[in-house]
Amino acid sequence: MNLNLSRKLCLYSAMLLLLVFTSGCTFLGRETAQVQQQDHLASAEKSTTPQYTISWTMHQNIPVPEDAEMIAYIEDRFDVDLEVWNLENKRYEELLDLELAQGKIPDLFRIRQPHDLLKYQMQGVLAEISPEVLEQYAPNIVQRIRDYDSRYLEYGKINGSLYGIPAINQTNIYRTPVVYREDWLKQLGLEVPKTLDEFETVMYAFAKDDPDGNGKQDTYGLSREGLNVVFGAFGQSVFTEQLYFNEKNNQLVIGALEPEMKKALAYMQKWYRDGIIDPEFITGENKGGYKHLSHTFINGKIGMTSMGNYYHWNQEGDYSILNENGQETPVGASFNVKELLQKNATAEVVFGSPVIGPDGHSGSKGNNLLMNFIAIGAEAAKEPGKLEKILEILDYVSANPDPEEQIKMEYGLPGKHWNWSAEDSNSFHLLYPYNRMENYINMIGSSIGMTVPGTPSDKREQWAASAGLTENGIYNRLEVATPALIQYSSELIRMRDRAYISIITGDQPVGYFDTFVEEFMDAGGQQVLLEANHWYTEHMETSRAQ
Repeated sequence: MNLNLSRKLCLYSAMLLLLVFTSGCTFLGRETAQVQQQDHLASAEKSTTPQYTISWTMHQNIPVPEDAEMIAYIEDRFDVDLEVWNLENKRYEELLDLELAQGKIPDLFRIRQPHDLLKYQMQGVLAEISPEVLEQYAPNIVQRIRDYDSRYLEYGKINGSLYGIPAINQTNIYRTPVVYREDWLKQLGLEVPKTLDEFETVMYAFAKDDPDGNGKQDTYGLSREGLNVVFGAFGQSVFTEQLYFNEKNNQLVIGALEPEMKKALAYMQKWYRDGIIDPEFITGENKGGYKHLSHTFINGKIGMTSMGNYYHWNQEGDYSILNENGQETPVGASFNVKELLQKNATAEVVFGSPVIGPDGHSGSKGNNLLMNFIAIGAEAAKEPGKLEKILEILDYVSANPDPEEQIKMEYGLPGKHWNWSAEDSNSFHLLYPYNRMENYINMIGSSIGMTVPGTPSDKREQWAASAGLTENGIYNRLEVATPALIQYSSELIRMRDRAYISIITGDQPVGYFDTFVEEFMDAGGQQVLLEANHWYTEHMETSRAQ
């Protein structure tokens, strides 16, 4: 081969290899740069993407906006996306069940009626919560419950496993008030009754003696909620959303079946026949809207009721509150009283004690301290770390040990929604216009946690205690559900109401009560009572052990 030609070929090959190598390096460099850029973008996107998306249920009177500022506050703090389910409180179970029927399970599962915990657990929509995990990620909630009464932590267990965190409302120590039209009493020269006989005298006068002075016989003594005070004079509470269980001789009994109720029904049948009981008592006193309003009382149709809670009945000046400037000012009339005064500016109301019956019993309906349960949805537990994150958030918004942060979680931002009082470092006041907006906490997305015990009583609760509302409350001694209660309670409650109404209206004689009791027990009542007492016995043994 020609030496010069060989050298040229070698040089050409070397140049070709160098060119290929150089081109390859350029291509690989571009590709590497592109990959690095994509990784950087992905990393940036990951840093702004919430760690979890959490669906959340809560008490709501109005919808929570998507851009609610306190929801955003929690989202930023915990690097999550909170999706609040707007389930109106009055229709909560109905709306929740519709979501569940479509296979949607909330991650933070509010169970408004404690008796429904077992129902939802049996449906498989609740996650089991390890007590150790609960204590680690929600230590402040656990401590508040334990300091109040550790037995409540047992109420959320089913077959030894924890499914519900108990929400305890300390203000439920105040029973429902017994309320009279004081101006009617004055018009008729009567006093607030103390005994059942005196009560009967007043009710007849309210119905027969023209207490409103309009020259017409168009008033009645009482309606459905007032009847519970009459039942209370015989030791029980009947017209309730649940079956009320009472304790008798160290075991549970169903109040509506007790023989004393036969005597109470005899009174009521006579009163109904004589036109003392509102003939529309069957449909109740509330005619729509806010459920604690007694429209029958507000509209001047009856002169006595026991509807709603104590804070639905305060009158102007009953206690003082801080105004928007942090100054002490008399509280205004609320809810039922406010509505009544708008109808009749000269109307007056007065509280009475539950009247005493022939055997010394007295009482009005009480709402149990176990208000509801908070649970975790079954799907949330399948995503690693999500259950723990939910508990962490729940603890922060419900039982924050920092007083200012806790107020922030309930009422919004200091300086915007509220301010500390200048006179009392432990008090705060709402700012205008939020102090005049009933549901602003839903509007800003605050108060999304659960109720826990340990909140200091304010002047409203001091007023309720001074009114004697901590005494003579009739409470349900069975605060949880049993399988039989889930299976039979709806029909048993319908049977109870049908029987009681038919006796009161005279469609059935008082003696029909005995037939009703037998039919009730045969329709599942016997099994309900058996399981209730099994739970009660175990609960009492646990209490003694502690």
